Formats: sequence, structure tokens, C-alpha cells
Amino acid sequence: MMNFIQVRSYDNYIYAHIVLSMLQDSGINCHLKDEYTITIDPLLSPALGGIKLMVEGSQLERALELLEQTEEDARGRGRY
Repeated sequence: MMNFIQVRSYDNYIYAHIVLSMLQDSGINCHLKDEYTITIDPLLSPALGGIKLMVEGSQLERALELLEQTEEDARGRGRY
């Protein structure tokens, strides 16, 4: 049984998919939780805690490294 852990949450499904694709392209087993519910009714986002990025537990450390590096790079370019 795989153990998935929430690492981020997003209000914007486009950004959530960009991050999801980046992790998947790096071989990280991950998925988005509550994506469809929030896409259909965005007003539920605060109640559900946004679109959750879920990562398989054994890959958590690598996923966090990739996310932090990507966010750091974006801040350096003034995009975050």
C-alpha cells in the first residue's frame, strides 16, 4: 500500500498541474487531490484546503528538494 503525503496546496489548478508535471517528469509518484471538486466549484477551495499535491511517502524528500529549488529559482526571477 502506498502512503501519500500532502506537500503543497494550490488555489490555481493550472499552477498545480505545472508543478505536478514537473515532479512526474522527475520520476516522482504524485497526484492532485480535490482537483475536480474545486475546479467545478472554486468557492469550496477554502473549505477543502485547496487542490492538494500528494506525494508518495518514500519520495517525499526528493519531491521537497525539487519544489524548493523551483520556488527559489522563481523568486530569483521575481515570479514568486
